[in-house]
This record gives sequence, C-alpha cells and structure tokens, in this order.
Amino acid sequence: MTETAAARPGPPLDDVMLAMDVVDTLRQRRELVERELDEPARAQELIARLRTIYANQGIDVPDEILAKGVAALAEERFVYRPAPPSLATTLARIYVRRRRWGTALVAVAAVVLLAIGAYRTQVVGPRQALPAELEAAYTAAVQVATVPAATERASSLLASGQAALRNRDHAAAQQDLAELRALRATLERSYTVRVVNRPGEASGVWRIPDVNPAARNYYLIVEAVGPEGEIVPVSVRNEETGATETVTRWGLRVDEPTFQAVARDKQDDGIIQNDAIGAKLRGALEARYSVPTSGAAITRW
Repeated sequence: MTETAAARPGPPLDDVMLAMDVVDTLRQRRELVERELDEPARAQELIARLRTIYANQGIDVPDEILAKGVAALAEERFVYRPAPPSLATTLARIYVRRRRWGTALVAVAAVVLLAIGAYRTQVVGPRQALPAELEAAYTAAVQVATVPAATERASSLLASGQAALRNRDHAAAQQDLAELRALRATLERSYTVRVVNRPGEASGVWRIPDVNPAARNYYLIVEAVGPEGEIVPVSVRNEETGATETVTRWGLRVDEPTFQAVARDKQDDGIIQNDAIGAKLRGALEARYSVPTSGAAITRW
C-alpha cells in the first residue's frame, strides 16, 4: 500500500453501516424494490419513501446515504457470493467442519485400532504360539506315557500338527494340539472299573444283535471310580452306533459265563462281592480287565 493510498480517508464506518442497513431494508421490502428500482425516473421517490421509513423509526438518514444504499443494492455490492469450487475452498470447508467429522474420524480410528488389537491377540498371537505349544503338549504326554501305544499316539499327533502348520492350516493344528492335551489328561487319569452295585440299578443287560437274531450279547454295566471314590467320566465307543461318547456308566461286553456268575453273585444277597473287574493305571491308555472281554461296549440300554 502506497503512502497516498494509506493517507486517503475511507468513508466513515457509520455511513457504511447505514448504507448496508438501507440495502437490508430494501431487501425486506422486496415489493417496493421490484416496482421502483427498475424505474430510474422514480429514484427520488424511492429515496423519499426510505426517508419516511427511517423517520418513523426515529432514525435520521441523509439522502446521500439513502442514494448509496439504493445504488449498492442495484450493483449487488453487499451480496454474498460463495467462492468458486477449488482445492483451497474444499480444504477450508473441511477445516471449518473439523469438529463434525473429527469426532466421527476418532471413533472410526478407535474401532480400527480395537479390531487390530483383537486380531493380534486372538488370532496372530495364538498362531505364533502354536509350534511351541505343540512341542510342549507332546513332551508332557510322553513324560506320562508308560505304554508304547501312548508314545506312538503322541508322536503321530505332533507330526500331524507340524504338517498342518507348514500348510498354514491353523485350524487343523489347533485340533491336533487339543487332542495332545486330551491324550495327556487320559494318561494322567487312574481309576478302577467296577460293576454298578447299588440297589435298584441294573448290573447287566443282554441284547440280541441285528445281524444274528439267534445270538445274545452280554454286557456288565460298569463305571470308573477314581482314587478318592469319585466317579470318573470316560470316553467310550458305542459298538452299536460307532459314536464315541463321554459317559459315567457303560455296558462292557463279556462272555455268558462271566455275565451269569455276576448275576448269581448279586442274586445271592443283593450285593456283588467282587465288583472290581478292571483298572486303568496312570500312563496307560486303557483299562486292563480281570474278566474275559473283547472291550466292546454300549452306552445306552
């Protein structure tokens, strides 16, 4: 700005404000403008009407200001025109509305961070731990095992889990890990297999097999009793359905002489004197029996 321009006095602020008020008044009385503003010959009459309007409000507005207001409206001097679309105006609008979109953006960011954290905790972390967990579960199982079959089973599950990891089949590896842990739990368990020996409860049943109606299959109803006298749930494969179930009682298939001997023992005084017919030792996979049996079983009768 030059010294001449800086020294040049502008219109008094009061005059500008009055001119803007005149324009506003004209806009509010649009019917007056539409009739008079397009008729230059009636400009003085329009100014006179404006003078009367302000006089009725107790405001003394000079004719010069009234004329400037009329001219300003005609030139649309005080009309707001939005800036044309551009990158600058777009960024400016975003900045002005930052509180509105900022809250939503923070919420979205929080949800994304939570999702990432949950994924790392629940998916990435467990997957990274799988190799070490498979090795640990295998070691724990073989340390308890006392029979070759148990060690072989543990080795097979470990190899299967490691192969699944190489193929990025994490679900299969997790399944092998679960089976290794279940194997260890089975090996840790010890119990005695006893014929159910309580009043009012069956101690044996017989069935006629579908494939041979002339034959009978005999079963003693047994349960696993732990060292403290607790009933131990056992996984049993039902030979009639092929399904493996976890049960607290099952029917153990025996020959007819064994079945009849137990029946006579119970009929004698209602009590089976020798109800312990097998035991599962710590480190073994299955119970060993003191009576002839194929190991076949049923879970419902």
